[in-house]
Amino acid sequence: MIQRHYKGFVNTPVLWQKNTVFDLAQFEIETTISQINIHLDKTLRLGKYVERLVSFQLHQNPNITIVAENVQIQKGKETLGELDFLLVQKETPMHLEVIYKFYVYDPTVGETEIDHFIGPNRKDALKTKLIKLKKKQLPLLYSEACAPYLETFNLDVNLMEQRVYFKAQLFLPFFGQHIQLQLLNNNCIKGFYINSNQLRHLEDGKFYVPKKKDWLTEPCTQVNWLSFQNFKTLAQTFIAEQYAALFWVKFKNGVIQKAFFVWW
Repeated sequence: MIQRHYKGFVNTPVLWQKNTVFDLAQFEIETTISQINIHLDKTLRLGKYVERLVSFQLHQNPNITIVAENVQIQKGKETLGELDFLLVQKETPMHLEVIYKFYVYDPTVGETEIDHFIGPNRKDALKTKLIKLKKKQLPLLYSEACAPYLETFNLDVNLMEQRVYFKAQLFLPFFGQHIQLQLLNNNCIKGFYINSNQLRHLEDGKFYVPKKKDWLTEPCTQVNWLSFQNFKTLAQTFIAEQYAALFWVKFKNGVIQKAFFVWW
């Protein structure tokens, strides 16, 4: 299963190209899929789990040397933040931040394409994350508190570049699947989202609710599919818990698609 997670991660496109969003430069790396041969702690939260997958990917690349991972920057007893990776790529020292997100497009939020993308539980937003990267996470490298850490690793901050490795799966409204993105990568669109009022439009389908880490993977046919009625019952618990669930739906014609059921 870890291999499928790794393949799903590697095949997820970056959310934009170059530095076209907030002048945040995307990390560029060849996307070859190696046979993964490391042990991963299954109790890790998805974000930390993805960082381990990135670590493996970086180790496979002959042009990259990892200097340090998950460097916690402290000022006295206070933790100011963490640098995901310090590395050297083709002789260029670099600080790399890793982000892997799931966002849904809500046209009622904000005015711009970036404004419209929010977390499926409405607790976070793409714009908020971009601002945090720009104003807090990346500037940490140049802070006074960070200097001793860089000195330990023999890194000169004046020679360092910063990159984000920002991948995402995007989901459009059920009745808005024609939307074309102008700024973000259309290849990140993986499906739609739907609420209880629209669920009847899927009554001919079969359903599967993957575990959280399996959200990384592409849908497959060899799973225990639920009937519409069983999924509808399950959806009521998602509503009660205010939990947005990723699911796969298999249509009558055999096509399988990813989607989110949202409680709102």
